[in-house]
Amino acid sequence: MTDAPSIFLGQSFEGEPQKLLLNRANRHGIVAGATGTGKTVTLQIMAQGFSDAGVPVFCADIKGDLSGVSQPGDVAKFSERAGKMGLELTGRAAPTVFWDLFGEKGHPIRATVSDVGPLLLARMLELNDVQEGVLSIAFHVADKEGLLLLDLEDLRSLLTYVSENAKTIGAEVGNVSPQSVAAIQRALLQLEQQGAKSFFGEPALRLDDLIRTSLDGRGQINVLDSTRLMNNPRLYAAFLLWLLSELFEQLPEIGDPDKPRLVFFFDEAHLLFKDAPKSLLEKIEQVVRLIRSKGVGVYFVTQNPADIPDTVLAQMGNRIQHALRAYTPAEQKGLRAAAQSFRTNGGFDTAEAIQALGVGEALVSTLDEKGAPTVVARSKIRPPDSRLGPATDAERAQILQSSPVRGVYGTAINRESAEEVLKARKAQATRIEAEQKQAEEAEKQRAKAQKEAAKTTRAPARRSSRQTPTEALMKSVLRTAGSTITRELLRGVLGGLKRR
Repeated sequence: MTDAPSIFLGQSFEGEPQKLLLNRANRHGIVAGATGTGKTVTLQIMAQGFSDAGVPVFCADIKGDLSGVSQPGDVAKFSERAGKMGLELTGRAAPTVFWDLFGEKGHPIRATVSDVGPLLLARMLELNDVQEGVLSIAFHVADKEGLLLLDLEDLRSLLTYVSENAKTIGAEVGNVSPQSVAAIQRALLQLEQQGAKSFFGEPALRLDDLIRTSLDGRGQINVLDSTRLMNNPRLYAAFLLWLLSELFEQLPEIGDPDKPRLVFFFDEAHLLFKDAPKSLLEKIEQVVRLIRSKGVGVYFVTQNPADIPDTVLAQMGNRIQHALRAYTPAEQKGLRAAAQSFRTNGGFDTAEAIQALGVGEALVSTLDEKGAPTVVARSKIRPPDSRLGPATDAERAQILQSSPVRGVYGTAINRESAEEVLKARKAQATRIEAEQKQAEEAEKQRAKAQKEAAKTTRAPARRSSRQTPTEALMKSVLRTAGSTITRELLRGVLGGLKRR
């Protein structure tokens, strides 16, 4: 057996120590077994082993039991089992940071809508292909117009904008169905009601806060409380895949290090692959295949290796198989697949051994110094140094108070993003429209006034020829007076002529 740095997993029935070499730990692995066979304990002792070696760990706590890694274990309870393995338990707690997407039992974890992207978001929302296409168009519009998508309100506002401008947008990038937009909006509402609203936003999680070591050089164990998160399995799976993708995209290449930079445990791994579209499966396979060169080891924890596609399972170099029960034809098929994945041991039948394993026992095969899988060995898993069972609420609160990221993620930030920009645009458009209407109305009033003014400047109308009684009387008097005067003048002149 090599003397290279390793994690002690347990002891074979023949007394041989079973170890996981640190310089092969980034070649990924799988921990499988039926419910109640000891998978969580195996995960716990592996996590603490990596921590002791200075390797940070991220793991999901499905039932709440894994939180006990933050507390010292009961040495007396497992002293006999440890003694048979030549192991001395010290009853030590691991440096632990609790996280929770909902911010209830740990520090909140947030990511922006843009970071999650349309592919994973479509899986969270359970969209069909057409709806996923519309969602991708919405993201394209956001990129083109410089709209930040930080939270669900930003996405909701963007979808409304896309729907209102469907004709213009559709002419450029493809048909945008109002029915599809409405379906996405309803799915967003359901996701929000399930508590996912608190996940989308800022401050977003910094990966550096996961890849930490304590002052004594031990790796930080990041425990994601998933007891409530498991009520939405797709959100759980999509979040962990997002985190894995972020590690893949942001971490630099380092090849095969002496020990991993980070180890990532994916519990209930079958949820990641259930009903996953082909494009998502290809992305998972790519990430798993290439992320080891970033120094990240991925360990899937599931009931049956058959839950994981062969293309991904082929990347798992380190294998720990707890007991399986095979009563149905499907279970028997899974049992055969699990048995065939091990390097055969001539001392026992692997398929029969898997069914005969007791609690705390497993078939173990890890990679040796040359990178080849060791012959499978029936083994007893070692007991943990930390508590086997959950931490109390008071203990959890104390851990949170002394956390290195205390106060960093507690308060959400809402900076200007798509929602605010689109609201401002709409308000400006409404104001411009109102001003245009006001200007048009003013122009109409001005034209009307000019028309009225033009009427008043025309020639005065002809007066009526009809006379009032007064006018008739005056004219009659004047005529009578005029006739009388004329006669008098004529008489005077004629009379003078006669006298001559």
